[in-house]
Amino acid sequence: RQLGVVRGITVRSRSVIGQMGAQIQTIFGGNITLYTELCEHAREEAFELMMQHAQQAGANAIIGMRYDANEVAPGTAEVLAYGTAVVMEREG
Repeated sequence: RQLGVVRGITVRSRSVIGQMGAQIQTIFGGNITLYTELCEHAREEAFELMMQHAQQAGANAIIGMRYDANEVAPGTAEVLAYGTAVVMEREG
């Protein structure tokens, strides 16, 4: 049974010290671990919020889950997790 779209949204920014550390990492190239960490935490938080929204709707599963991200302001990112909340039942 389909219950509709559920979502979780978070808006995150890196601290001034974190921004400076990330800028130093960009000088050397490669993986910018401070930004990677920020993105991972933002996705995790958005995912958790989406699951809470689904539970409140009475769902026991989410299908077609996606992430979306946008820069809201310089150094500030919005991360959205969304999908379709459903109630799954075993056959038989």
